[in-house]
Amino acid sequence: MPRYFITLSYNGKNYVGWQVQPNGLSVQQVLQEAISTIMRAKVEIVGAGRTDAGVHARKMIAHFDWDGDSFVAADLVHKLNNFLPKDISISAIQQVKPDAHARFSATSRTYSYHIITRKDPFLNEQSFRVHYVPELDIMNTLCTVLKEYEDFTSFSKLHTDVKTNICRISTARWEKKGDLYIFTITADRFLRNMVRAITGTLLEGGRGRLDERGLRRIIESKNRQVAGDSVPGYALFLEDVSYPGDIWL
Repeated sequence: MPRYFITLSYNGKNYVGWQVQPNGLSVQQVLQEAISTIMRAKVEIVGAGRTDAGVHARKMIAHFDWDGDSFVAADLVHKLNNFLPKDISISAIQQVKPDAHARFSATSRTYSYHIITRKDPFLNEQSFRVHYVPELDIMNTLCTVLKEYEDFTSFSKLHTDVKTNICRISTARWEKKGDLYIFTITADRFLRNMVRAITGTLLEGGRGRLDERGLRRIIESKNRQVAGDSVPGYALFLEDVSYPGDIWL
């Protein structure tokens, strides 16, 4: 059956996350209902991963299968954008090989987390305010430590159903852009709550409470309780999902 990848972005403020859940409205549910209405048939959507409540995506990838009447991708993008609420936007629909999978074919994912140090009515809904000036040099030194490890049990939500906590981080860095302090991290996969837990832990270093030796102890303990607090979801963005070039048709 022909398979198609959808590239979309969304503001997660009004949603319980990407994945369909019984306790509220999800991005996946809204998208499935929209495309099913337009295609006049039930269409199931599979995402590249799940984002938690309030988390945003500048680039999420999802796939669906379709063997009905042919359609023009650009026309379907236009119809979906007219149908969907203003906080979800479709940028592309492209056919891929039948065995390509939005989640399992992905080679890496990139997230960013936004910090502000002062009250700002234009940034406060998508940035986490801290009441100190974080030391970027210290936090970037800790980022180099992160990339030496692969087992991130200490930063995983407890009692998840994953078979392994092994992740390979290729990029981790902090930078200041205007009033924002932005943490960017790329890995082949992420555990539940991992980025938010790592961010909260690195911020402990940014305020002088954690050094390299302390971070190594946290990672090697494989104990979530010794790591820092998780930062809120509303300042987290899924920035990109990458795939092999040979999956596209």
